[in-house]
Amino acid sequence: MKKLIRLIASRIAFGAATLFIISLILFVGVEMLPGDAAHSILGQDATPDNVAALREELGLNLPPTERYLNWLGGVLKGDLGKSVVTKREISTLIGPRIWNTLFLGGFAAAISVPLALGFGILAATYRDSIFDRTINFTASISISLPEFFLCYLLILIFSAHLGLFPGISNVHADLTFSERLYRTALPALALTLGVFAYMMRMTRAAIVNLLAQPYIQMARLKGAAPSSVIVRHALPNAFAPIINVVALSLAYLVVGVVVVEVIFVYPGVGQLLVDSVSRRDVPVVQACSMFFALIYVSLNLMADVLTILTNPRLLHPR
Repeated sequence: MKKLIRLIASRIAFGAATLFIISLILFVGVEMLPGDAAHSILGQDATPDNVAALREELGLNLPPTERYLNWLGGVLKGDLGKSVVTKREISTLIGPRIWNTLFLGGFAAAISVPLALGFGILAATYRDSIFDRTINFTASISISLPEFFLCYLLILIFSAHLGLFPGISNVHADLTFSERLYRTALPALALTLGVFAYMMRMTRAAIVNLLAQPYIQMARLKGAAPSSVIVRHALPNAFAPIINVVALSLAYLVVGVVVVEVIFVYPGVGQLLVDSVSRRDVPVVQACSMFFALIYVSLNLMADVLTILTNPRLLHPR
């Protein structure tokens, strides 16, 4: 038990160190952007006095090290600062959008994860059959199509031609759960098609590799049914790679929503990030980027912990 706690603690410490490095890279990257942020915000007609006042308000007149420490200290305290464009607290600006992005990612995950695992297990069970070849061919096509092309294709088919779903996902707090699902269906389907093929093929590969193991052959020689071989013998030992694949896919569902949110005009963090970049709203850009980094690192940390719990051999040195 102590080894498990120490191993999980080390993973958490590694995740915290990763977030610190990401924050440093993010701050340096923003600092290296060409031009002056205050001058870009005020425009070409800004007077030197106005530029100087805005630079002082944004803290741009301070040394970079001091600005980074002030920003990092505020993030650790939960104070993300204010938007330089809207003058609103970033926490109130980004809060509803975080919920929207997580709802979209969760909706897509609820569709893609069961389908990918189910089709991956069936493809491994009936390997080299017509079903296996058909599903692999379909997955190859899905992987090959760019995400933005899938979005526009879905809008063309289901919105413009069939009229089944709206082409713009305009959601707000007053919508009921069913209405929110309806308006989020197309962007969720676009995200699902993007990760379904990857998860399905990796699940199939993990199980196929295990089916060649001697203990699987022994179970077959003893007369175990094919479904029993998969469910009772192969699948439990495939949990570790499958968990990693699912965690990475879930991270992509949340982090990779930027393109989908922009195309469907979905009011999430990705849309806010793109709008803030175009307006040179640096504090909001930093807050959105740190949110995506936190989600990605947290999901990978969760995958590491679940892998350790499902594979006790990781607790012992090799």
